[in-house]
This record gives sequence, structure tokens and C-alpha cells, in this order.
Amino acid sequence: MKKLLWQPSEQCKSKANITRFINRVNEKFNLKIDSYQKLYNWSIENLTDFWAAMWDFAEIKASKNYDTVVEDITRFPGTKWFPGAKLNFAENLLRHRDDRAAFIFRGETKVKKSLTYAELYDKVARLAKSLRELGVGPGDRVAAYMPNMMETAIAMLAATSIGAVWSSCATDIGPQAVLDRLGQVEPAVLFTVNGYYYKGKAFNSLSNAAEIARGIPSLKKVVVATYTEDFPDLIEIPNAVYFENFLAKEDNLEIQFEQLPFDHPVYIMFSSGTTGKPKCMVQGAGGVLINHLKELILHTDLKREDTIFYITTCSWMMWNWLMGSLGVGATILLYDGNPSFPDSGAMWRLIEREKVTYFGTSASYIDYLRSERLSPGKDYDLSHLKGILQTGSALSPEGMVYVYSEIKEKLHFNSISGGTDINGCFVAGNPISPVYMGELQAPALGMKVKAYDDAGKIIYDNQGELVCELPAPSMPLYFWNDPNGEKYKTAYFANYPGVWRHGDYIVVHSDTGGITFYGRSDAVLKPSGVRIGTAEIYNQVETLLEIGDSLAIGQNWENDQRILLFVKMAPGYSLTDEVKTKIKKTLRDNASPRHVPSLIIEVRDIPYTLNMKKVESAVTNIVNGRPVTNRDALGNPESLDYYEELVNNGTLSK
Repeated sequence: MKKLLWQPSEQCKSKANITRFINRVNEKFNLKIDSYQKLYNWSIENLTDFWAAMWDFAEIKASKNYDTVVEDITRFPGTKWFPGAKLNFAENLLRHRDDRAAFIFRGETKVKKSLTYAELYDKVARLAKSLRELGVGPGDRVAAYMPNMMETAIAMLAATSIGAVWSSCATDIGPQAVLDRLGQVEPAVLFTVNGYYYKGKAFNSLSNAAEIARGIPSLKKVVVATYTEDFPDLIEIPNAVYFENFLAKEDNLEIQFEQLPFDHPVYIMFSSGTTGKPKCMVQGAGGVLINHLKELILHTDLKREDTIFYITTCSWMMWNWLMGSLGVGATILLYDGNPSFPDSGAMWRLIEREKVTYFGTSASYIDYLRSERLSPGKDYDLSHLKGILQTGSALSPEGMVYVYSEIKEKLHFNSISGGTDINGCFVAGNPISPVYMGELQAPALGMKVKAYDDAGKIIYDNQGELVCELPAPSMPLYFWNDPNGEKYKTAYFANYPGVWRHGDYIVVHSDTGGITFYGRSDAVLKPSGVRIGTAEIYNQVETLLEIGDSLAIGQNWENDQRILLFVKMAPGYSLTDEVKTKIKKTLRDNASPRHVPSLIIEVRDIPYTLNMKKVESAVTNIVNGRPVTNRDALGNPESLDYYEELVNNGTLSK
């Protein structure tokens, strides 16, 4: 029997944004929708009506209305959304211009800064004027190599206000990884910073910035914000200027928002790059805007009076998603640094002090809290906290139980999953439906998500490929430097023509409508031909107090495949024979004998992408004698050295 973790109260349901949306849809279309499932069914069966209703409900600001919602919905990929409309992305995020806080910045330095919506508008106006005077205009690229600070957001808003296309990387990644990304799109301007803080130490990033600037000949200007010190020497960086000096000096400027088509590019996002140079995914302004507002307003229940906080860097699409909160008029809390510095309670003190209502994080952070045996609900005042969002990788059922037992019982746990590819979610939560252990609540509105078997047939209650059978506005317009669209089609449509294959392994539950994720389908293990999702192993192993993190891969062995399990031990523990036996018994009893690994090996660290996802592919390549083509795509590339040592010393040949 499914374990119910949370049931929304009638008061919660009645006050939810999605309830207002349902009432409006019922009134306009003479319907009797009274549940999320019925609303979802209507949204995919009446896709054009749904997105038109979302346009109105989100109050999209446009200087020219659309001619039709969608042109040829059967053209997938290549569907054209809201043709005829003219709008500006930044104008929709800067619709408020008052004294409510738009941003609160807190870093490891404990320095607190804030900007009201009025002050934000003024800063953006001054920076936009400077960019125009430099000759930057619609379609030009503006890039950032920045921490998660207010200047990064200001630069993004200024760039998109004049129709430029934004791309960003965080300062904690190396210059070659940045060049592999930003170098491909040839930006005209680079925003960067003199340094950043991590675990209480200041790191100078100017030498990296100089290397990046020298490697991108298209740059007209490098704009340097100051963080770790005031006005450092910029002599090594070509065409460099301080952020404050680059800002136009005039006050009370009005932003000249460029009015552009719905599908004018706004963001260039990057794939992980673990199998080669990162793919550059170009996303449209209108599509990203309406999708983010859908997810924030309807699925998250974000309101103007809320404060939202997401642990992210500007290398991760959750930063772009978080910026969409400006369109709701909420306050965004920005944090830069190690979320566990100076101790494991750092983020919870921040949530308490700033009265955060929605907190976003990754599965790995929640697992870390569990390993530390922290009880935030007992130690901190979380009375304002209404919801926790979680993404990045699958969270174990026990992790979900931990949230409700140790953080807050009466809280909407909103586990979401989608991707950088669509700058949003295929599967999401909603505040009017129950939360069951081990399940994400439902497919997102307007996303016709199914599980396919190997033959391309829809299946329920068994593991299959996550697909989306209909187009959505935030899907990429195209890939950069892919004139015939071949890379785009190969990435998503090669397996099932006319259907988006995302690369995740899922189960759609017929009884609840919920969805369970089992990891990337390209990381599925097949010992003796039986398919096993890596998350099935992680969900069991990482419940053990002795285990801090784990990674499972398939090793080609004697004309078959065997499972290797690498474990990073929790502080104070080592991998003894007793712990190995406990791991094997847990997997045998709670999963199956086929889930039991042939070898269990202790490692120093588990590799993760810059987007906080475990990298089974790189370790699989090392173990099976294949090259790792792009170490710089990892957040911790040095972690791979130890796996190579294990191969070289014969540990994995037993």
C-alpha cells in the first residue's frame, strides 16, 4: 500500500493559485474540473486552450498580441508558438517597480545586501544604456563568468532588455570548461568578478577570467564586478572595466525594452558535455517566460508576498528558473558559497532569519543532512516555510520521509524533474494533491509525458523511457551551429520519430498518477540482460548511516555485465566486511538478488556534473577502457583520478 506523506488541507487548496486558475478555466470553457488530474487531462487534450489560458493568467506583457497560439502542432520538432506576438523577456520580469525587496544577497562573508524592485529597475536601466552605447543589440550574445550575486542578475536583465542572448557559467569551474561553452557562441560582452568565497576562503578568479577573455576574440568588453576586494588590478584582462564604472551615470532612466517575436532567443544553455563538447541549446524568450511562470505560479504556488531561495549556481538551469520569480514579484534570496559552511545548519539559519517560504535544493543536499542526522525542524524556526523544492537527481523514498519527519510535517514537498534542455519540468508537484513516498506528484501541465517500453508502447507500473508526445513552448528553438537541425533531432527524436525522448528511466503509477525516477536511461545496468535503474541501488544503499554517497556502474565482464558499486563513506566510517555484508543484504532484501554488486569499493569522492547530477558515464568509460572526453564538464574532475588508479592497480579485475 502506498504511504501517504502529506495531504493538503482544504484551506491550502482554496488559497492556491492553481485553484484560481481552475475556476477561471471552468468559467471560460464551461467545465467542471475539480482535481489536478482532471486539469492535467484537459491541458494535454486541449493544448492550445491551455497555453492561451496560461498567457492570460500569467498576465504576459506584450506590445502586440499573438495571431494564434500555435502553428502546426504536429510539426515536432519545429512547432511555432504564439506567432505574431511581440514582447520583451526582461520587461515581464521587471513589471514591478516599488519598494518591495527583489533580491537579498547573502554569502559566506555574512555580508547582507538587498535591492528593491525600484532599485533593480534603475540598475538595469543604467546597464542597458551602457550596453546599447557599446553597440550590443538584438541577437548579440552576452555572457557571464560569475558567482550567484545580484550583479549577475542585473547583467542578465539588462542584456535581455535590449534583445541580447544570455549565457552564464559559475566561477567555480575551470577556464577550459568555460571556453568549451561560451567560446562556441562568440559573446560580445563578458561579465565576470575578481573572486569568490568557498568554505571561508577567498579565491581569486581574475587569472581565469583573463584566460577566458583572451580565448574569446569576439569580446568587445569585459565588465568586472568586485566581491572579494575593491578595485583589483585589471591589467591582464583585455578591454576590462569595473562594473560600477561601466554603469551609465544618469538616474531615473526608462528602459527601452526591445519588442521582439515570441521565439526570439533569450538563453543559450549547455548540455553536461560529459560525452564531448557541450551542446548549445538556444531557447526562446516567450517559451521560457510562460513555462517558468506556469511552474512558479501553478506548480509552486509562488505569490508576491513570498521569499524564494534555491541553492544553485549560474551554471545550473535552476538559476534561470529562479530568476523567473521576478515575474511574480516575489523576493529572491541569493546565496553564494558552500551551503554547509561553517556548519550543516548554515542554510537553515538563513531560512529562519529571512523568513523563507520556498526553499529549493538537491537530493544530494538532503542526503547530506540525513547523514549528519540534522533535525532542522527541531533546531530552527521554520514556521514561514511552506514548501521545499527538490531536483537534480532522484531522491530516495527514505529521503522524502526524512523531510517530513525531521524538517516539517505540514509542508508541500515538491520534487520536480525536467532538464536544462527545456529550462523547466516534465514532472512537477502541485499544492492541491497528496504526496506519496517515492513518487513525484504528476506530469506538469501541458506536458504529455508517458513511459515507453523498448517497442515504443505506453506502459504503466513498469520501468520505461520518459517521453513527451506533444511539443511545449520552452523546448529548444535549435542548437547553436546546427544549421540542418541534425544534432537536435539526434539528441531527442532518433528513438521515437515525432516524440521527445528525454533519457530518463521512469515508472508511471496507474493508481496515483505519480512518477518514480530511476536515473538516466543511458546509465541503466543490464546484468544478464535484466534492466536495473541505478537509482534503485542508490535508494537502498544511501539509507545506510555508514554511506555518504554512492555510484553504480556496469562493467563488461566475461561476455556479460556485472555491477560495481563505489561508495563514499560517511564521516567516521570505513568500508569494513561488516558494512559490505550490510549493503548486500539491504539490496537483496529490499530490491532483488540481481541488484547486489559484484564488487563494492570505497572511493574518496563521487563525480558530479556542474548541474549536480552523478556522472555514471565517465566512470563507466574509465572502467571499460574508453576515454573520458571532457573532464572539465564535471564540478569535481579530480575525483576521476582515483577511479583510474583502481583500474591501473588491478582492483577492478578481481
